[in-house]
Amino acid sequence: MSCANQLSRRTLMRRLLLGGALLPLAPQVWEPARAAAATLLAVGSPEAKAVQYTEDAKTAKSAQPGSTCATCALYQGPYGSAQGPCQIFPGKEVKAAGWCSSWAPQM
Repeated sequence: MSCANQLSRRTLMRRLLLGGALLPLAPQVWEPARAAAATLLAVGSPEAKAVQYTEDAKTAKSAQPGSTCATCALYQGPYGSAQGPCQIFPGKEVKAAGWCSSWAPQM
C-alpha cells in the first residue's frame, strides 16, 4: 500500500470534526428541496376519496364547525399557511381550510 492511499489519524479527525460542525446545517439544505417536491392533493384521487377529503370544510356534511385541516393534529403546515403537509398523505399537501374523515383535534 502506498502512502498516498493511507488516511492518517490526524486527517480523519479533521474530516470528522468538519462533518460534525456542518451537521446542524443539513436540515436547511434538505427542507427546501422536500417542500418543493410536495404537490397539492387532488380531491379526485383515490386516497382523498377514501377519507372523504374536501378542500373546503364548509362543504363537508360530516364536518363540525371549526374542524379544518389547520386545526387537525395530523396537519403539519405552519400556523397561518394556506396549505401544508398532512401525515395521512406523505409527499402531498392539503388545503388548511380542508377537511377529511380522519380529522382529530389538536392536543
